[in-house]
Order: sequence, then structure tokens, then C-alpha cells
Amino acid sequence: MGTRISPAAFVGEGVELGTDVCVGPGAVLLGPLTIGDRAWIGAGAQIGAPPEMSSLAQNLAWAGELDHAGVSIGADVVIRESAVIHQGSYRATHVGARSWVLNRAYLAHDVLLGEDATISAGVSVGGHCVIGDRVNIGMNAVVHQRRVIAGGAMIGMGTPVTRDVPPFAKVYGTPPRITGVNSVGIERAGHDSSLADHLLGHYVAGELFTGSGWVPEDLGSLTGAFAWWRSQGALNPVAVSRSLRKEQ
Repeated sequence: MGTRISPAAFVGEGVELGTDVCVGPGAVLLGPLTIGDRAWIGAGAQIGAPPEMSSLAQNLAWAGELDHAGVSIGADVVIRESAVIHQGSYRATHVGARSWVLNRAYLAHDVLLGEDATISAGVSVGGHCVIGDRVNIGMNAVVHQRRVIAGGAMIGMGTPVTRDVPPFAKVYGTPPRITGVNSVGIERAGHDSSLADHLLGHYVAGELFTGSGWVPEDLGSLTGAFAWWRSQGALNPVAVSRSLRKEQ
């Protein structure tokens, strides 16, 4: 197929493109920026503007002023129309392989997005957030800066994510609450389907495993997800919905 770049796109200095990359009309790509093989960048997407931080230079990357930590886009990523991804301030803002960032979504500086994740239309993710593999964030949700969303979690449409979200949790509402577990996501990630019930039982009991202690054997292959969760430092997780406790 080969790399295809619309003549109406702008590709600045310091941009490295993999093979078979597609870039639509009106897209603006500013360095430092690396884009993996077979990535698809939609019309009007804007990748690589400086961090929105008053303490940092608002540099002219389109004129070759490559002052910040960059953006890295993995292989087979899809960035849809009018999405915005900003440069990192101390680490590259990153979009993991095979992830989708849908139209009008925004990833601020220093965000780390895992693999196979979906950031739906209109979602805004604040600076320094860390989002794990296979996370799905619903349309128009807002993620507060420095929040952690662990792998396999699902965030409902319009949810203001003001606290951290544990693995495979389903979260929605204002204020956000854990309302269940992503059982379909657990299976799709290759885990035994029975683990969903075990995980739900722990969440209903208020066990979110944020410390350094033991993880129960009944969580089986999910223990790796909790090792990642704990590795993110001090966590302030969302609460469990009262209605979920009553149902159980």
C-alpha cells in the first residue's frame, strides 16, 4: 500500500513515519513525533503541539523549534478526525499499538495510553494520566489530570473520572462509582470467564488492592493486572456503588 500523505496535511521537522502510514487532509503533525507502521491519521487531527503549561515555552514546532519531550504513536493506531494530542513535558505522550482515538478526543501532555484501548469521541484526558491496555472510555467522558485507569476498565459516557479506576472495573455516574466488572473484557483479554465473579465479589467487599499486600488466589491470571495497578504509586480509587452492594 505504501505511506499516503494528503498534500493538504502538514508534516513538520522531527516527524518520523513508519511504513504504510495514512495521513488525511488538514492533519498537522509536529515533532518530535514518531508514528508506527500502518497508523491511520484522520483529517484535521493535530498531533504534537506544545504542552498547555504556562511554565513551558509555547514553541513554534512548525518552524523547527523542537523543545519538548515528543509524542509516540504505536503501530496500527487509528487517530480520527480533529483529535488533539499534545507533546509531553518530561516524557513522550504515548498511544499504544492498535488503540483508537476517536473524533474530537483530546490527550494532554505526558499521557500514557496502553495498547488496544479506545478513547471515544469527545473524551478529554488531562495531563500525566496513565491508562492501561484494553481500556474503553465512553463518549464525552472527562479524565482529571494524574488519574490512573487500569487495564480492562470501562468508563461510561459523560463520566467525570476524578479518582483512579482499578482493573476491569465498570465506572459511571456523577460522582463516579464502580458499578460492576467488565466480564466481556476479561474473556477477550484471555482470562477465564469465572474470574469476573471473583473480582466482582472483591470489589463489592471494598477490596481494591491498592496496597502492597497479598492478592487472593481466586483472582488467578488477573494478578498481573493488579501488579500493574499497584505499581502506579499512591492511588485514590473510586468508591463502589451502594446499589451494587445491595444487589449482591
